[in-house]
Amino acid sequence: MFDSFSEGAFERLARPAYHEDFYRVLKSGIGHQRKLERGQHFQERGFPSWEAFAAGRWDEALALIEEKRTVYARQFAEAEGMGVVQRRLRVVEFPVTPYVQWELHVLRLRVDVGDRIRILDARTIADIEQQRSVPEVVILGDVVMYEVQYDDDGNADGAKRYGDPALVAETTAGFEALYARGESFVDFFEREIVPLPPPAVDGMGQRT
Repeated sequence: MFDSFSEGAFERLARPAYHEDFYRVLKSGIGHQRKLERGQHFQERGFPSWEAFAAGRWDEALALIEEKRTVYARQFAEAEGMGVVQRRLRVVEFPVTPYVQWELHVLRLRVDVGDRIRILDARTIADIEQQRSVPEVVILGDVVMYEVQYDDDGNADGAKRYGDPALVAETTAGFEALYARGESFVDFFEREIVPLPPPAVDGMGQRT
């Protein structure tokens, strides 16, 4: 699964070029958007909820998430209006990192407005990840996919763009196989995330 991904030909896009290309393709009649998220720590500077989380203000961070409801609902409605079915698979390691604990509260809101998100326990794909982790990838229809890039601190840093139809098809098949193995987001969230105490973080969102 994903055997050819690491050897695929790509074009490196800086963040503005990635966003421009992404939205151009998204609006072109692709039908499906699939996102596989594997990393366990990122930084989302400029997102008030993340800033509060990273500073250790957990209650404030959760309260601020609600401010995104209208934005997320509009994004989802726009995608539905274009006929784009969006699905996301979030791989979660244990113990759950502070970032993922926070992010799943954000994703809970996205599920509320209609996003199709499933969770995959990283321990269940240890056999697949013996050589390398599954890719951090966004797939737009059968047209193109992007391996999202991050700097050493976890800040978004553009993407690698892959356009080979065979590679896109292979990666899509891998996504579909893992998505089918995933768990209902709400079931996982209620069982594994809701009972967790507020995370202790260092000002960068890392566990102390």
